[in-house]
Amino acid sequence: VQLQASGGGLVQAGGSLRLSCAASGLTFDIYALGWYRQAPGKERELVAVISSGGSTYYADSVKGRLTISRDNAKNTLYLQMNSLKPEDTAVYYCAASQSFYEIRLGLRIPYWGQGTQVTVSS
Repeated sequence: VQLQASGGGLVQAGGSLRLSCAASGLTFDIYALGWYRQAPGKERELVAVISSGGSTYYADSVKGRLTISRDNAKNTLYLQMNSLKPEDTAVYYCAASQSFYEIRLGLRIPYWGQGTQVTVSS
């Protein structure tokens, strides 16, 4: 199984980015998928999760600004990031699990991508 995250970069506050995570080696449409992030000196935290059926869950800090979506035909997960803030600066990781609740709680997640850096300047 491979999860390949891409799309990170440097953007000014208020700007937008779209992250992608291309998956291979798994039956993509039965997996719950998520985005986590880790800022320097901080623990990894949940950003958003999407179930196999399309239900979503967001961390309070990103509600209304970030949108998670998936394209099962392309085996790809997305994170549309709008109205970015300096506190969104982090390495963003995609993750896959057959359990929506486990991936939401950060438990026993079997598959992780390599991370993509997002830097938001003020």
